Amino acid sequence: MKRRDFLKSTSLAVMAPSLYLQSCRKVPVIPIIDTHQHIWNLDMFPKDNANPPLDKSYLMKDYIEAVKGQDIVKAVYMEIAVPPELREKEARWALGLCKDPDNPTVAAVIAGDPTDEGFQEYIKAFEGDPHLKGIRYFFRDSDEILLPEVIDNLRLLGEMGLSFDLSLPPGWLHIGRQLLDECPGTRFILNHCGRADPVAFFPDGKEAPRDPRHEPDVWLRGMESLAQRENIICKISGIVSRVPDFPLTALDLAPIINHCIEVFGDDRLIFAGDWPVCLLNMSLANWIETLKEVLADRPREFRLKLFHDNAERFFGLNHN
Repeated sequence: MKRRDFLKSTSLAVMAPSLYLQSCRKVPVIPIIDTHQHIWNLDMFPKDNANPPLDKSYLMKDYIEAVKGQDIVKAVYMEIAVPPELREKEARWALGLCKDPDNPTVAAVIAGDPTDEGFQEYIKAFEGDPHLKGIRYFFRDSDEILLPEVIDNLRLLGEMGLSFDLSLPPGWLHIGRQLLDECPGTRFILNHCGRADPVAFFPDGKEAPRDPRHEPDVWLRGMESLAQRENIICKISGIVSRVPDFPLTALDLAPIINHCIEVFGDDRLIFAGDWPVCLLNMSLANWIETLKEVLADRPREFRLKLFHDNAERFFGLNHN
C-alpha cells in the first residue's frame, strides 16, 4: 500500500473532512502520529543481539495490520537497542524505511552512545538526512548522565537540529533536569511518562500483581522538576507494558497521564504507541482507546495537539 493510500485509508477525516462529516455526522476523527514505533526483524537483528521483549519478529506488515482503523497517519521509528557494532546498520535500515512510500514511517530516532569517543564522527555521518530526527541512549548508571563528554555530545545534537530521547527511572529524573540545564540548546524527549509504574498509583484496596517499583512522590516531584525546563517534551506511552498480563483500566492509568498533562501542559506532550512492547499488556488499538477514555473530557483542541499537532511541529513532519 502506497503511503498516500495508507493515509487515505486510515484518516478519512484528514484527507476529506467535509465528505467524512456528510457520511457519518460524527465529530471528525483525530489523526494520530505514532512517535515510538519499533520494528523487530529477527532475521536481520537476531534475538541474541537485539534482546526484544517478545519472542518473534514484528515487521512493518504486522504494524500496518495493528493500526488498521486507528487513524494513525504517520509514524516515527524508534531504535531497538541493538549492540554497538550493529547500530549503524540499524540506522541505515531505519532511514531507508522512511524513504519507502509503502509504509507510514516518515522519520527515525536512531541509537547512539554519547559516552563513546567516536560519537561525533558517528552522528555526523548522518548529517543532512531529513528523516533523522534524534538519538536515544540508555544510561548504564546515573553517573554517566553528567559526564563532560555526554554534555558536549548532546550540545552537538542541538547544533545539528537533533533531539535526544531520555529514558530515566523515576529516581534519576532530578539528574535529568541538571542535564537539561547543561544543554539548553538541545531538545529532549522524556520517554514513557518518566517510566512511571501504574501499580504505585493504584487506589487503596485494589489488588495488585506485585509491589510498586517506586514511591509515588519520587516520580511526582521528579516530573515536576523536569517539566520546569522548556527544552523537554514528554511521550505519553510505555506505562501499560510495565504491568504485563494484568488488566489495566483507564482509571488505573489516569493518575500518571493527568500528572504529565498538569506539569507539561498542552504543547509539550506527544502520543507514542510503543508497539509491539505494548503487547505485553494490551494491543495498540486498546492502548489508544484506553488513552482516549482518560482524555474524554478534555477539549478536542487539546487531544488534537497530543495525538498529532505537537509531534508534527516538534519533528517537522509537515512535508513528510
